[in-house]
Amino acid sequence: MDQPSGTSLRIGAWRVNPGSGQISREGETVRVEARTMRLLVCLAEHAGQVVSIDDLLGQVWTGVIVTPDSVYQAITSLRRLLGDDPKQPSYIATVPRLGYRMVATVSPWVEGPLAPPVPERGAIARQQGSKSWPLLVAGVAIPLILAAAFLVYGRFGSTAHSRAAPAVPAQTSIAVLPFLDLTSESMDQEYFADGMTEELIDRLSKIPELRVPPPTSSFYFKGKKISIAEIAKSLGVAYVLDGSLRKSGSTLRIAARLVRADNGFVVWSETYDRRLDDILKIQDDIAGEVTNALRQSIDGRQSTDAK
Repeated sequence: MDQPSGTSLRIGAWRVNPGSGQISREGETVRVEARTMRLLVCLAEHAGQVVSIDDLLGQVWTGVIVTPDSVYQAITSLRRLLGDDPKQPSYIATVPRLGYRMVATVSPWVEGPLAPPVPERGAIARQQGSKSWPLLVAGVAIPLILAAAFLVYGRFGSTAHSRAAPAVPAQTSIAVLPFLDLTSESMDQEYFADGMTEELIDRLSKIPELRVPPPTSSFYFKGKKISIAEIAKSLGVAYVLDGSLRKSGSTLRIAARLVRADNGFVVWSETYDRRLDDILKIQDDIAGEVTNALRQSIDGRQSTDAK
């Protein structure tokens, strides 16, 4: 399916606008990095067909020398944006040793639902004789049932809510927000930033005494203008870790900071410079260093609070 860049597509439940670099669904709009959008469009153009890694590298990373790792991470990022489960895919299926296949329905976007056919007046009159009483009873009974349910729920629900004490997040709880790609307007390192975020979540979640929300919860806030305090309250955590990365030639600068949600103070921050030789090794090294630093920072903070 060869679609012009300005044409919106329907891919599953999503409206995809390659021209604006956005996808939307049920009032939610998400900005998609340019190369990730090209990957999505490429798979959509070959919906139902297996697209190999080499073909994706040739069509999406044209003129750029990258390894298959770039494809793997971009697919992971795209699945996360679409809300897709790789084990039970509804959008992108992995075909072992061959490539990937778009399994969602793809079509041009059509504004608005189709209008239902209007029955003829004669047909309406014929239906009224036999169906008027059941419809009348249903029309009266259903609102009464809903009203009674609303009153019962409102009475007991409000009572339960008023008695419930506000939840206090554990001091050993932390959310890792998606790292920001500040390399350029094209955001061509967003896949690395997302991978960095996932690696940190994985590392931190392995610390027995630490509570860490999963990636699906953290990435929900990606691109949304919500304060750290609100995010922490929504996720029920005491600390929030965020960061960014910048690229200069063959060097990546990764900055990370730990923020205490209740007062907004930065309790720890660090900057790391690494050569862009092996992105997976960089993610692993930085995640290890940040994990150790955060463990010491939180332990030290807890000791101070206990005094």
